[in-house]
Amino acid sequence: MTLQQVAQHAGVSLATASRVLHGSGSRTVGEELRRRVEAAAEELRYVSNAPAQALARATSSVVGLIVHDVADPYFGAIAAGAMRAAREQRLMVMIAATFREPGLELAYLRGLRAQRARAVILAGSGTVDAEATAQLAEEIAGFEADGGRVVCVGERGPDLDTVAMANRTGGGLAVRGLWELGHRRIGVVSGPPELLTVRHRLDGARRALRGLGVPAAEDAIEAGDFTREGGRAAAVRLLRAHPDLTAVLVLNDVMAAGALGGLRDDLGLAVPDQVSVVGYDDVPFAADLRPALSTVRLPLEAAGAAAVGLLLEPRGDEPRRVDLPAELVLRASTAAPPD
Repeated sequence: MTLQQVAQHAGVSLATASRVLHGSGSRTVGEELRRRVEAAAEELRYVSNAPAQALARATSSVVGLIVHDVADPYFGAIAAGAMRAAREQRLMVMIAATFREPGLELAYLRGLRAQRARAVILAGSGTVDAEATAQLAEEIAGFEADGGRVVCVGERGPDLDTVAMANRTGGGLAVRGLWELGHRRIGVVSGPPELLTVRHRLDGARRALRGLGVPAAEDAIEAGDFTREGGRAAAVRLLRAHPDLTAVLVLNDVMAAGALGGLRDDLGLAVPDQVSVVGYDDVPFAADLRPALSTVRLPLEAAGAAAVGLLLEPRGDEPRRVDLPAELVLRASTAAPPD
């Protein structure tokens, strides 16, 4: 009989069942839930393996950092912040890349749990895949029941300590910045639609457009894949289908770099004289592009450091959340629209 079966029988989360039966964590469990879990354990004849629990809690000094793509400077900046903060605490960071495959994320978390890592930082975006999300939540609960800690950079769920990026706010800032420059026909190069980060950034942009009285035309959105090549191809498709657009919001800087090349070399369009481009993230190379990229700045290194700070603090009674701001940085890739 497993702890998961006890949790299902009691109608509670795996984490709650673990807190009642294993005493893991410092968050309190209400008396009614406690009675339900204990009754379910008794009915199912569940026996906790105390020696195994004690062995599992003998954790190492390793902190796992699971990202989507080590070649993406967005994750590189988060990793740099996390590694600097971890070094100050004499912790070693082990990085794994999932290439946006939810199954790999789950496998890496299981592997780090088996290696008795002290904690794990999940730095990739959550997904709308309900089954993958449920499997990951179960593994996280088990990892924490064994004495480990999990912190997320980005939205994952209400039960986890989280460093939250202002993705909706940033999407709105970009649209309003283009509006103030005079743009009224704004397109979007989006990203993989299953990622929550993409949905939140796009939602922020759409809300801003509606608030400004501009219809958010669904056909003026092209999805890329968060790569330079994908951004280039999506931007070319978008402008070929909508040659009247005067500005494009690209939902990450890597794709925006590709978009600049595609607009210039494939379509012969001058940026910003004929079309303005705004990226998202403000990764280190954004200011060095030609033209220098206007973008939504997120404090990426600070996010990595904040995640390490959360995992070092004692677990609270309620999940903690660190909200980081977004800022629009206007550079040479944006200007007033052509007459």
